[in-house]
Amino acid sequence: MINRKQVSRLAGVGAAATIAMGLFSTGAANADTFVPLPGGEITKTLSDGTVVTIKLVGESANINPSLGSTPVHRNAWVSGSAQVELSSDGGGKIFPGYTVGCQVNISGGGASGGVEGTADWSGDTVTGGVGATSGGNLTLGPGQSQSFYVLDQEGADDFGNETHRKRNKFSGSSGSVTWADETIGLTGCGGYAQARAFVSVEVETENVVTWVTLWGQPFSLG
Repeated sequence: MINRKQVSRLAGVGAAATIAMGLFSTGAANADTFVPLPGGEITKTLSDGTVVTIKLVGESANINPSLGSTPVHRNAWVSGSAQVELSSDGGGKIFPGYTVGCQVNISGGGASGGVEGTADWSGDTVTGGVGATSGGNLTLGPGQSQSFYVLDQEGADDFGNETHRKRNKFSGSSGSVTWADETIGLTGCGGYAQARAFVSVEVETENVVTWVTLWGQPFSLG
C-alpha cells in the first residue's frame, strides 16, 4: 500500500513546492522504479542583450506503473529544481510543469530544447498561461496529451478573493523553485505513456517582456 500526503507549497525566490512522502511497502508485482533524469539547460540572448539561462537540475521520477491494479493506470512521483539567471537585473515568473502523453510522441525539442514566443502544448514549445491545468491527475486516451503546472499557490487578490497562481515570481537577476514527489496520476491509457518536464519563464527587463522555455528529457510511465 502506498500512502502519500501532500503539504502546502511555498512561494518566493528559491521557494520549494514539496510533498511529504509517507512510509510504504510494495510487492514484487508493483514495485516502484526510481529513474534519475538528466535535467537540462538553455541559454537565450534577448533582443535587448539580456542573457537568460534556465536550468533543470536534480530531476528524477519514481514510477509505479499500475497503482490502480489495471493496465490503464499509471502513477509517478516527480522531483526537480528550476533555476533562472539573468545577466542584468530584471525579474520574471517561473512556471514549472509536466506534459503527459498517451501513445503520442512528446519528444520534440530534446533535453535542451526551448524557444521564445508563441506555441501550443502539442509541439516543442509551451506558451505560459495557455492550455495547462494545475494538478497532475489526468485522464488520457490514445493520441492525447495534456500539460499541468506543478505550483498552485493560494493567495488573495485586491478584493480579498482567493486566487491560485501557477508561478513563482522573482526579482533581480536570479530565481528558483524546487518540487519533491509531485504526483502524476494517469488513467485511461491502455498503451505506452510518457511524460516530460518543462520550465517556462516569463522574463521581464526594462525593455523586454518575453517567454523562454526549457524542456526536460521524456521518460516512460510504463
